[in-house]
Amino acid sequence: MLNEGQTQTMSPVPPPAPTTVETPEVILVSEHRVMCDGGGGALGHPRVYLEMGEAHFVECGYCDRRFVLAGHEHREDERLDPAAYDPGDTPEA
Repeated sequence: MLNEGQTQTMSPVPPPAPTTVETPEVILVSEHRVMCDGGGGALGHPRVYLEMGEAHFVECGYCDRRFVLAGHEHREDERLDPAAYDPGDTPEA
């Protein structure tokens, strides 16, 4: 309660912190069939094999990694990840 002649001072409220959303990892690959295990070793997820079909990309349902067929424009990432595809681990090998 304020006495007569007193004014209440209010401290400024800081603006809300900006929220950051991490974009999913993008990996360029050379084959339509890829393997994903989350890339975290024991902290990853079960190994899954993904097929692009007629598309030029596929996304992992566990970790949201996006595998893009090399040679198709994709601005977010320009690196090839050799760990994303293990040719010795497929039935065709």
